[in-house]
Amino acid sequence: MTGTEIEISADLVRGLLREQHPDLAGLAIHEVAGGWGNQMWRLGDELAVRMQRMDPTPELQLKERRWLPVLAPRLPLPVPTPVRFGEPSERFPRHWTVMTWVPGEPLDHGSISRGTHAADTLAGFLRALHVPAPAEAPAATDRGGRPGDHSDGFENLLRAVAPHDIAADVRAVWDDAVAARAWEGPPVWVHGDLHPANVVVSDGTLAGIVDFGDMFAGDPAWDLAAAWVLLPAGTAARFFDTYARADEAAIRRARGLAAMKSLFLMLMGRNGDRGLPGGKPHWGPVGRAALDRVLQGV
Repeated sequence: MTGTEIEISADLVRGLLREQHPDLAGLAIHEVAGGWGNQMWRLGDELAVRMQRMDPTPELQLKERRWLPVLAPRLPLPVPTPVRFGEPSERFPRHWTVMTWVPGEPLDHGSISRGTHAADTLAGFLRALHVPAPAEAPAATDRGGRPGDHSDGFENLLRAVAPHDIAADVRAVWDDAVAARAWEGPPVWVHGDLHPANVVVSDGTLAGIVDFGDMFAGDPAWDLAAAWVLLPAGTAARFFDTYARADEAAIRRARGLAAMKSLFLMLMGRNGDRGLPGGKPHWGPVGRAALDRVLQGV
């Protein structure tokens, strides 16, 4: 445990519920593996408690509280929806939220066997999400903007983990994304962090989308990168055909962003192999497989 991390236990969660939402305190509580900025605890069969852990501010949770109830009713896949708010207290000086539970297995621990179905499902979800956002929607922070705004981060990832035999090809994909025309439409709702730990699968296909803490209004290419990061090889073309709103420039930006996201997964995997905080050993192979799909193109 570091100086910024608070030890969270089932007893703590139950105590907080007794203080602030006593009608829920009798439900079974089980820790959900994974998570870094926030820790999840299963609450009964239909709910979960999202506890602010490493995130330095409550901004991401407060964003979910404000906007997920607005977005959820029009989305065709289950998403976690806040139902109760937990406020900082002497027992736990941070925010926590009781949310609906999204059934399924995280993709980083599962797989997609029905690739065409998953491509159509993801495309339908993003078509429903990617609508013009209101003026008060959250702006992008460390995600969003043109790919070129993130070239330093890409270069650091490339040097850190890209295999030497494909580094030049990966850089070419990125350079093409940077050269592509910028998003010229109105800012649309963007999930912002679609990777295998933030989607759940069931029966061989996508079954839900979770963790909207990084949502923002901006360029949909940040989500379209999921065509390579999430979907099996050979299904990106089907995804873009079904999505039917991405022009050539958007696909080029998305492919470059997918390369960067794949390298990040690989870095997290390497950090896990080295026992570093927040590292996830099983993400390394996931990221490398995604990078191979990126290099295959659409």
